[in-house]
Parts: sequence; structure tokens; C-alpha cells
Amino acid sequence: MKTLEITKENADRILRELKERSPEAFPEQEQRVREILTDVRTRGDAALFDWAERRDGLRLDARSVEVTEEELREAERSVDSALPAVMEKALVNIRSFHEKQKQNSWITEDKGILLGMRVLPMERVGVYVPGGKAAYPSSVLMNIAPAKVAGVKEVIMVTPCGKSGVLDPAVLVAAKMAGADRIFKVGGAQAVAALAYGTETIPRVDKIVGPGNIYVALAKKAVFGSVSIDSVAGPSEILVLADETADPRFVAADLLSQAEHDEMASSVLVTTSRQLAENVQAEIEGFLKTLSRSDIIRKSLENFGYMLIAGNMKEAIELTNAFAPEHLEIQTADPMDVLSEIRNAGAVFIGPYSSEPLGDYFAGPNHVLPTSGTARFFSPLGVDDFVKKSSLIRYSRSALEAVHGEIERFATCEQLTAHANSVAVRFENRESHTGGEPR
Repeated sequence: MKTLEITKENADRILRELKERSPEAFPEQEQRVREILTDVRTRGDAALFDWAERRDGLRLDARSVEVTEEELREAERSVDSALPAVMEKALVNIRSFHEKQKQNSWITEDKGILLGMRVLPMERVGVYVPGGKAAYPSSVLMNIAPAKVAGVKEVIMVTPCGKSGVLDPAVLVAAKMAGADRIFKVGGAQAVAALAYGTETIPRVDKIVGPGNIYVALAKKAVFGSVSIDSVAGPSEILVLADETADPRFVAADLLSQAEHDEMASSVLVTTSRQLAENVQAEIEGFLKTLSRSDIIRKSLENFGYMLIAGNMKEAIELTNAFAPEHLEIQTADPMDVLSEIRNAGAVFIGPYSSEPLGDYFAGPNHVLPTSGTARFFSPLGVDDFVKKSSLIRYSRSALEAVHGEIERFATCEQLTAHANSVAVRFENRESHTGGEPR
């Protein structure tokens, strides 16, 4: 990892580097994604199956693309026998946390004026679960559970699998536990296209959520507008904000936990203690001798790993807010005091015993988080992502009569005379009233 003193020039350069990992920086892949999307939109299943064979080496048809009940039962028989109990505990925590996010419809009424908000779940959503090199049953739980808590009627899950056509059993068990209604063995941009536009086999959804590789991220970006999406996710990232009281072994382990995702992942330490940075570097070298994905970790740290030395905690906090990290750990003498100054972060882990994997797997808050600085304006995946809201307005005649002049004046100001007329016409004859509304 590169160790630098914090300066404006260093901070600006590093922020630019991290931003360049976002999906916006891959125009060549974007063109290929648009080709795939157009093909699936035009040819439906035929294109979907063609691209599955070309990209994943998997031959599919309308009968084999969907996971069957027998495949689910086989997954339950073959999964590690201890894992379902662990996932069930995690699922309880995830559901409990997201239940607290639910909003209710409401109505107020006063002097002939009714105002309100209807909160309704979406009918059908698509969940993308990454696959291929690794299995992510935790992503299954984190994406499906809040949708079901919100009341979504049908959850369609898509996930890629290898040439064998067999999905990881833990992924399937998690999907069944969380409440997936249908599961399809397709991934990549072609799966996003199928969810966005619909094919003969895969129904069109209202929203697509879930992380994926660069092709998935670009595909989600491209179909936004035809459907809703959660966000355009970039590579994973962690920032540890620490002072001299932090345990360097804990800090090193936590930085490596994100670096092992892929070579584009970013791990950053922001600290007021140069000694801590040196000790963390020594611990990292020790861990790398034993960790299974050390090659990936080394490349990640070489590309996007930084130890940034701040002159004081105020400077460290300012830089942290500028980074707006996906995962932020606060390991300081008084982490709650520091927390009060944090404005931008996807998820915040407070204190030495709140390591980032706690959020990935078990605590309950969602691990689908804004990346690449978008925590400045995006939030973690949650129940709100799976509902839609409608405003309610009802005025009685007398209530409208009291304000119609103001409304007409406002509309006339904007030169929208038909708008003004739409109100004025209701009071053309003030002596007679034949409408159904009471005064």
C-alpha cells in the first residue's frame, strides 16, 4: 500500500483514481452491452440463450433455464449441513432490521381538504446475484429479504452458472429461504435485458437490484428508464478511519477483507498516526503469507490501496467525507464523537469489534451499498427501494373556491391558460352547482 501525507493535491488525485473505477469509465464494454440489450429486446429467448452459450459456455432452452423444485431439493441435500442454520439466523436479523424501515400510507382531512400518500409494494422485481468464480448466498438474502418485507408479490432471481448448468447449492438454499418465487440460470447483460424487457420465458420486472460485474453494471445503467434500478455499483471499497489507539492487526485484517474481492477493489487507511500505518503494513505482510486470495489482494493494494496520514482528526474526517466510502470503519478512542462529524458513508462500522464482514453477513443492515463516492447522495438498499408512492388530493367545492383565484394567477404567470381555465371553469356560474361534491 502507498503511504502519503494528506495534501489537497494527493486527495484530489486519489479521488480521481477511485472514480475512474466506476462503470462510466468503460466505453468499449458499454458498446458491447448495448449490442446484447438490443438483441435480447428484439429476439427474446433466442438471443438470451445464444448469449448464454457465447459468454458462459452454457446451452439452455426454455425447459432448462429455470431452476426446478427437484434442483432446489438436491441443493438442500448437498449443502453444508451447518450452513442453513447460520443463514436462518442472519435472515432473522436482516428481516428485523428492514421491518423497521416500513412506511404506512396516510391521510389527513381538514375543512374539505383531503391530502395523503399511498405506499404500495411493486408487483414484480428482479434480483441479480453474481456467480461464476464465487458464490454469494449473502447477496441473495440481502436483496430478496427487503423486497419480501416490502410486500413485493413476485421476486425473480437470475444468476449465472458454469457449463455444467448446476448452481451453487448454498445460493439456491438461500434463495428458497429468502422467498424467491422463480430462479433462472442466466447472468450478465443478457439476464439484465431479459428482466428489463421480458422474454418468452422470463417475465418483465418493475425494478432490477443486485451487484454484478462491469457488464451487469453497465446493462443496469442502460435499461434505467425502462425499469427502475437500485444503483450502478462499482468495485468494492473500504476506508478505515483510525487514530493511535487502534489495533493494527484489526485494521490490517479489515483492509484485506475488501481487497480480496477483486483487483479493482480499494482499501484505504486514513489515520493521524504514522506509527499505526507502519504497524498496519507489517501486519498486512504477515497476513498475505497465509490468505488464499493473496495474489488478488496484492494487486488490489498495489492499484488502489492507500495509507493516508492526516495532521489531525479534523483533517482526517474531512477527507473521509470527501471519499464518501461504501464501507467506513471508525477505530478511534471515541468513535461516537467522530461519527457525529461523518456525513457521507454507505455503512458505518463503529469500534474495534464491528468489522466489515459483520455487515456483509449477519448484523441485519443491508450490504448492497453505494460505491465510487455515490454515498454523497445514494443510500443502502432497503424497503424503500421496493415500494412506490402515490399522492392523494381531494378538495371540496368550497375548499377550491377559497383558493381558485390564486391558482389561476399562478397558472397565468406561467402562460398556461388551459391550466387556469381548468380551475376557473368550475366557478363560471357561482349560483348553480350540479357537481357531486358538497360545499
